[in-house]
Amino acid sequence: MSNRSKFGAKVTPALALALGLLAIGGCRNHDFPEYPPNYREFAYVTNGASNTVSVFDVVNVRLDRELQVGQNPTGVVANPKRNEVYVVNSGSGQNNGSISLIDTEKNAVVATIPVHRQPYFIDVNAAGDLAYVANSGSNSVSILDLKTRREVAVAGTGEGPGLARISPDGKSLVVTNRLGNSVSIFAADGRALPSIRKVIEGCAGATDAVILPDSSKAFVACSGGRQIMAIALARSGDATTPARPDALEALLDVGKSPVHLALKPDGGELFVSNFDSDTISEVVTGTNDVGGAYLMGSHPVRGLVTADNALLYESNFSSQEISVYSIDDGKRLPSSVTSEPGAASGSIHVGDGPDALAFSAGGQLLFAVDAHSGDVAVIRTRTNSLFTLLPTGRQPNAIAVKAFRLP
Repeated sequence: MSNRSKFGAKVTPALALALGLLAIGGCRNHDFPEYPPNYREFAYVTNGASNTVSVFDVVNVRLDRELQVGQNPTGVVANPKRNEVYVVNSGSGQNNGSISLIDTEKNAVVATIPVHRQPYFIDVNAAGDLAYVANSGSNSVSILDLKTRREVAVAGTGEGPGLARISPDGKSLVVTNRLGNSVSIFAADGRALPSIRKVIEGCAGATDAVILPDSSKAFVACSGGRQIMAIALARSGDATTPARPDALEALLDVGKSPVHLALKPDGGELFVSNFDSDTISEVVTGTNDVGGAYLMGSHPVRGLVTADNALLYESNFSSQEISVYSIDDGKRLPSSVTSEPGAASGSIHVGDGPDALAFSAGGQLLFAVDAHSGDVAVIRTRTNSLFTLLPTGRQPNAIAVKAFRLP
């Protein structure tokens, strides 16, 4: 997004570390669970201008190490079944990109998988054996076999695909074509070449996409305008349910420049980050009703809903603030200045340019990647307060968390 700009003072690594030591000394016993000796949990942050990934030890809330990866790392995702994390290296110019595979037990890069030009994001299927990468500069999508660590199929898409999203049932692959203002929907069949089922036009600057947990419907953000698409995904018929093709259900009016869609874990509602309206829009996914727009901070860019479907955390990119929205109440929580003593705050001060968000596995911590100040804000979700700031490399932009137990 070209209209992102630099605001606020920079938090130095020395100050961040000092805050971290102070916070850990004062709060750890009260706010953190006791982990078994073989438990491991790490957060992985891509640093686009450093060609590195910062690895954070979530159990001890500290920087563990920096890993060298490929050129201009952007997206990152954790495998739901294997102890692996995948980093998208976007490369530059006409150079092809690649995927760095990190073994999370060793916290080392153990393989590099070549893809095509300008990949930015990666998605992994529920079984953890296949990954999907949209190659923006090649107008294609790559299918990766994660067991053999190689590309097994490539399919053509529309112009400038930004994101490829696989449905939870593994049968539908939704690709947003940002430059083509369209959405490509493929029939996914394991390692086979995906076959195109439908191309839906009319989504200006198609960017983010989410798919409901039952794989029945997809929503796509049309960030070049003020709408999102609701798309019914194809299904096979049976004795009680007729077959259905892919079809556009509705174009829903939201705020200006919808850039991100945050889906509740139960799939019942999603929240649209309207970057240039400073609002979020609430959408009921079953009926495609837009409930209204709610004022957030300056340039809301990323949302994340808690596991209990109760709260939405929203990054306000042109600020140093995370907003907290109560879903049941339909309003922002009050700021710490106006709230009752001991109540959770609805405005959390973090570093400069908060963007990507991720929860720790147990939900006690929220991590916010601060793109301008070059750090990660660690937030205690019990009180919605800043716990510490941990330094990253230059231009951090994405985060993934992986928790596991050693044998």
